[in-house]
Amino acid sequence: MSDETLTKRRRLLRNLVVMALADGSLGEREVNLVADRCLALGLDEHDLQKAVEFGLGDNAALELPVDPLEREALLGELVRVMAADAHLEEAEKRLFALAAVMMDLSRADVDRIIDATLHPKKSP
Repeated sequence: MSDETLTKRRRLLRNLVVMALADGSLGEREVNLVADRCLALGLDEHDLQKAVEFGLGDNAALELPVDPLEREALLGELVRVMAADAHLEEAEKRLFALAAVMMDLSRADVDRIIDATLHPKKSP
């Protein structure tokens, strides 16, 4: 894995942890989702520990990608974390909305991303 790919994957993991902690707690479903994504990203326990430390730190914040496709992918990932515990907390919604605004995505783009994430089309 290239250094750039590793950096992007670690950044994504940190973003997932920041969203998971946005409501002030880290539920079992959120922990499981973040741990599963960590493995799927090819990262290890050390990376997960560093991501959690970052999320708990005073400077925890979403790190927004520049690339438009990466931005959309990040919002989809954030939706999955928000929905993991079946409760959309106000702090999570505010963080998500702020990220969308900072990435200059329209309401239609955000709605499309949420819909595609929560209701993926099944292949025939």
